[in-house]
Amino acid sequence: MGYVDAHVHVWTDDFARYPLAEGYTPEEMKPPTFTAEDILRHAKPSGVDRVVLVQMSYYGTDNSYMLDTMKRYPGVFGGIAVIDESRPDVEEEMNRLAEQGVRGFRIQPKQSPAGNWLDTEGFHRMFTEAAKRHLMLCCLMGPDGIDAVASMCGQYQHAPVIIDHLCRIGMDGTICDDDRDALCRLCIFENLKVKISAFYALGQKRPPHDDLLPMIQRVCDAFDPRALMWGSDCPYQVQEETYEDGLALVRDRVTFKSEDAREWVLGKTAESYFFE
Repeated sequence: MGYVDAHVHVWTDDFARYPLAEGYTPEEMKPPTFTAEDILRHAKPSGVDRVVLVQMSYYGTDNSYMLDTMKRYPGVFGGIAVIDESRPDVEEEMNRLAEQGVRGFRIQPKQSPAGNWLDTEGFHRMFTEAAKRHLMLCCLMGPDGIDAVASMCGQYQHAPVIIDHLCRIGMDGTICDDDRDALCRLCIFENLKVKISAFYALGQKRPPHDDLLPMIQRVCDAFDPRALMWGSDCPYQVQEETYEDGLALVRDRVTFKSEDAREWVLGKTAESYFFE
């Protein structure tokens, strides 16, 4: 089997069947569409044959388009959904989606700075259910959310947690060593994973992304490879650069302790959570 891309968004301009969530307009959709066929056209030439879909914000908590894409390509696409953590039946909704192949749920702070953003009844219930069902909680956040994640990982040691996009370190153009080290200290939690992804949005924000290499190398040295997974964050990755630009940095220029370690980061970690 080939590599696994652990982070991709898809959407369509079929608004009759898949209406946009309140507050979104077609003009915001750039590109106008990005479908299963589009991502496979970019990914397959690079040896990527499976993809984890992440619910697109355009659809809010209506995961229908992602689910339908997964059904059309069984075994090719995994899924990370978005739900309202405050709904009274949040556990039932997690299980309903899990029955349709969803293995993770994207969560993020609703305030800035993030502070103790996870200390709500809804998130505690989600962490409890995630621990029971081995469902991943995928955190889209910056370094200011790390302390809250560490607290929850300590409380819910069997709830799998993913930090998206290297914790967005470097979004402002600067790779802060303190932020990088704070992320790396999370390696003490066996239930925590990190996505090495979205290079187009970090640091100098242009290929070949070698300015990100010291941070990525530090993360790969700190964490077990079974706790790391690469993702492109398409379609944004291919707006101004190529799919290969996002993959080559990890595939060709990060130093791993073994070839097996590289295989975990480029596919086997995501495979073990989203396709088994």
